[in-house]
Amino acid sequence: MKLILISDTHAYHQHLQIPDGDVLIHAGDLTRIGELKDVVAFNDFLGTLPHPHKIVIAGNHDFCFERKPDEASPLLTNTIYLQDSEVTINGVKFYGSPWQPWFYDWAFNLRRGAEIREKWDLIPSDTGVLITHGPPFGYLDKTSRGDHAGCEELLKAITRIRPKLHVFGHIHEGYGVIEGQHTTFVNASICTLDYDPTNPPIEYNWSQGQ
Repeated sequence: MKLILISDTHAYHQHLQIPDGDVLIHAGDLTRIGELKDVVAFNDFLGTLPHPHKIVIAGNHDFCFERKPDEASPLLTNTIYLQDSEVTINGVKFYGSPWQPWFYDWAFNLRRGAEIREKWDLIPSDTGVLITHGPPFGYLDKTSRGDHAGCEELLKAITRIRPKLHVFGHIHEGYGVIEGQHTTFVNASICTLDYDPTNPPIEYNWSQGQ
């Protein structure tokens, strides 16, 4: 099963060259500032892609999914939208969540510590692919200022659950892949720090028996 991983497209989806695959995953920030028209345009774009399965979560720019969920979510007719929820594809459980530690008063912000830990406690123990918008602490989370923006509580949850794959974005300058002992960490941000949509999608091959 080939997974195609993207994030932080910020309405620049028309610039993307997306490889074929079985599951397309978008880890949030599909809009510029959370306008419904951007959701419609992105959904139309998804409808042109051949991937049998598509999964999307929201990010901190996607205000409409937090403020107007009853309007925004139904617009995604060409994908599966996950928000603290799961879907199983080919026997693999995918779990998606949009939250991150408080970040400049954007969407889906929670305080570090107990408040955000409540969200990570919802992740099922048999999750194979974890999709969050923000990174875990210390993994592809360093900002241009040299700060680690990732979530300590998320890292604790990953250490406990041991998903085979963790896909995220949020910190554009953290784009890349790290192979951990039990988990592959992927920051799939398409946009660079300057919001140029030039980072290529990342491919991940899920082998049976993993």
